[in-house]
Amino acid sequence: MCLRLLLCVPFLLLATCQSSSQKVIGVVPKGASHIFWLTVKAGAQKAAAESGYTIEWNAPTLEVDASRQKDIVESMITRRLAGIALAPVDRKALAGTVDLGTAAGIPMAVFDSDVDTPNRLTYVATDNRAGGRLAARRLGEVLGGKGKVAVIGFMPGSASTMEREEGFREEIAERFPGVQIVVETYGMADRAKAMAVTENALTAHPDLAGIFADNESSSAGALQAIKSRQAKQVKFVAFDANEQFVADLRAGWIDALILQDPYQMGYESVKAITAKLNGGAPEPRRDLAATLVTLANIDAKEIPPMILPSVQRQITQGGH
Repeated sequence: MCLRLLLCVPFLLLATCQSSSQKVIGVVPKGASHIFWLTVKAGAQKAAAESGYTIEWNAPTLEVDASRQKDIVESMITRRLAGIALAPVDRKALAGTVDLGTAAGIPMAVFDSDVDTPNRLTYVATDNRAGGRLAARRLGEVLGGKGKVAVIGFMPGSASTMEREEGFREEIAERFPGVQIVVETYGMADRAKAMAVTENALTAHPDLAGIFADNESSSAGALQAIKSRQAKQVKFVAFDANEQFVADLRAGWIDALILQDPYQMGYESVKAITAKLNGGAPEPRRDLAATLVTLANIDAKEIPPMILPSVQRQITQGGH
């Protein structure tokens, strides 16, 4: 009797583990600290709860740590979570991991930034190329179609920001031949580094007329450099936002913000997974529009409230 019970214990534990994992969806962003990712989490939680699931939220400490992100996702695959939503740090480095999950029969939704494999359930993201073009149109127009500009990127290999940079370059080349991109560099998810490379650009080009930063950390570092140099004459277009960015937009340090909808990104990614688990066939791709916010329209009713940092903060603190 005792021996039989002992033999059963491992199988009981395995069954319990499998049962619990069947109602859990892993959500793995690039990082966990920015308000952007916390808003993604709120959207993911909402979608999961609507179908009786919970989420397991985990991310690398550094947004450039593809190796750690792989370990997190592969652990979720080993434990056979019901599904996984992933924002890949690097489009190549995470491709095999997405393949691994799909081969194991786990629905793998990719959000925010794409991955170099077709073996994903869906891809939910801002139309990043269009967002880069939107930034270029704004900067080209406020510069009157001429002048030197710098691009402060995120990191090489990040699909979402690379698409923004490509869109920016394309729009400048096509519509503003008098605008010259003289610096293209990276902040590497480090505000201090983004500040340093922006200061280098301002030093190397005293006549720099504009700057485009394509993510929150690069935008924050570039903004610090502009303010430390009192370079308000440099027109600055930033991608993403927080409460400080909005205050600096109102104060004239930032000309425009290109805003995404992270809540919808998290919601639609997990919704695709639950739809698949319930026998549905979600769309293979979902493009979300970016929104241009300037001093002229920041208080307009047309601006979707869910993209504004103040509303995002309320959502992540449980006020939604």
